Amino acid sequence: MTEQSLSLEQLRLLASAAGAAPSLHNSQPWRFTPMPDSLGVQVYTDPDRAVPLTDPDGRALHISVGAALFNLRVAGLRLGRDPEVRLLPERDEPHLAGTVRLSRPAPSSPPYGRDLFEAIWQRHSSRQPFANRDVPEVVLGELTAAALGEGAVLSVLEEDGVRRVLSLTGDAERRTHADLARMAETRAWLRLEAPAADGIPAAALGPQDHDARVPMRGFTGRTLSTSPSQRFEALPQLATLSTHGDLPADWLRAGQALQRIWLLATAHGLRASVLHQAVEWPDTRWGLRDPAEGVGHVQLVLRLGYGPPGPATPRRPVDEILDLTGFRDARVGGESSC
Repeated sequence: MTEQSLSLEQLRLLASAAGAAPSLHNSQPWRFTPMPDSLGVQVYTDPDRAVPLTDPDGRALHISVGAALFNLRVAGLRLGRDPEVRLLPERDEPHLAGTVRLSRPAPSSPPYGRDLFEAIWQRHSSRQPFANRDVPEVVLGELTAAALGEGAVLSVLEEDGVRRVLSLTGDAERRTHADLARMAETRAWLRLEAPAADGIPAAALGPQDHDARVPMRGFTGRTLSTSPSQRFEALPQLATLSTHGDLPADWLRAGQALQRIWLLATAHGLRASVLHQAVEWPDTRWGLRDPAEGVGHVQLVLRLGYGPPGPATPRRPVDEILDLTGFRDARVGGESSC
């Protein structure tokens, strides 16, 4: 049995991996601290980095933190430890999203079918056009199974479903552009000039000329000189990610499922981006559900395909997201709990 306290170096690796997760507008709404016995990591939501007009219920915030939780699990396996996750463990600590305990040795075979650690650093949102090339059924099957493994449902859409979701996304995008307060909130996360540790740089925006075939989010409300007109794929490969419930624990599960899917897709050479607009309005979100099934709650829409990798987006320094108050590294003078 491992039962060995995490060192400072290991904690920094874990926080760095967790901080590479995706988040709405790259807001990075998380912070981490060692568990009291230094055998794991506590994961907190950071309400100061919320996007309240676009995400009033905190759904996207929790999905982002869930993605960070999954990265922690993958990084824990890289350290030779088996991650044990608890979601929302303390009722009197509403910002404590979960804990990842790393006190046991890792299993002998990768629990996710393959080692996903390197994919953490290779995964980026790609808002560029993809090739008109189908994703193989066997790969889609792996991604669907990955979602189920996290308690979520990935529904790969047929042509009629794709067109329905694109229409809803387009409607939501137009509504957002007409909402001056929401657009101002979105623009507040743009980082078009000076380097920054969060937000969206110009290189990551993708084309901003609003190709009607795939309504990607228009962050600026105008065409940038750095964003030439491009044609998107004729019929994108879309999938909805749903959960049976619609509470914070379900959103955290959706985030873990999203990241597991995305890392596995990255390992297969796929690119991905999230079409989030339609889940931001209650009526269009309701319309995202499969009318034939009519169950579950759609948490996001994922676009998959083959194309150029998205650029890396800035990340907050580890010292900003990892709180080491009270921590003593057992390897530099603290007492070991071996």
